[in-house]
Amino acid sequence: MPQLFDAHFHIIDPAYPLVENNGFMPEPFLASDYVDQVVGLDVAGGAVVSGSFQAFDQGYLVDALAALGPGFVGVTQIPVSTTDAEIRSLNSAGIRAIRFNLRRGGSAGLEDLETLARRVHDLVGWHTELYVDSRELGDLESILTALPNVSIDHLGMHRGGLPTLLRLVENGVKVKATGFGRIEIDPVETIQAIMAVDPTALMAGTDLPSTRAARPFNSSDLDVLAEAVGFNHVEDVFWNNAARFYRATES
Repeated sequence: MPQLFDAHFHIIDPAYPLVENNGFMPEPFLASDYVDQVVGLDVAGGAVVSGSFQAFDQGYLVDALAALGPGFVGVTQIPVSTTDAEIRSLNSAGIRAIRFNLRRGGSAGLEDLETLARRVHDLVGWHTELYVDSRELGDLESILTALPNVSIDHLGMHRGGLPTLLRLVENGVKVKATGFGRIEIDPVETIQAIMAVDPTALMAGTDLPSTRAARPFNSSDLDVLAEAVGFNHVEDVFWNNAARFYRATES
């Protein structure tokens, strides 16, 4: 198995504010727990992603990046009221993207998507990530196609939106091959369809600790991914695509 840039995982530290989301409160999953979980996977970098239950808290994320060390970056949720100085400070701490959680909430809303995405990109070069059911992408297609640097979580979640997802990929949108235990789509079919459009679009990840997934991440998910992309592309999908997208060497 090649070296992995884990493009999507969560750290859950109860020392920082957590917000109940749809009646759900996650169990703790500290940076040390993450390190223990990925032993044997050759993880050398990755992206800590803010979840719905963390809302706009930044303290946990800054501390998690400090604990994990060089090569790890952050994906945050910020309100539109965040100042330029605060955004620059987060960028200096290793944060490289903004997330819009359209499935669970806890982030800035859809009404702020275009303005906020452009603002953070122009200010510090951040890209935009969406946790969204791909069946909803049709209404967003024109906006997302026009935005600089966008990614979609968990293969878009549902087969019904795959044609729209593939059109977005054709227009430069990236896709995380993550969360196989939470999706309603054949991962191999979807991975191969994306690879046929743009082999630089896919980024591997664990989705640890797999909160609210039907089943948690298993290392065999990475075996499925490696086989689906093929030997010639596995190093790009496991490392190069995401490391380049997240500007990880600048963290």
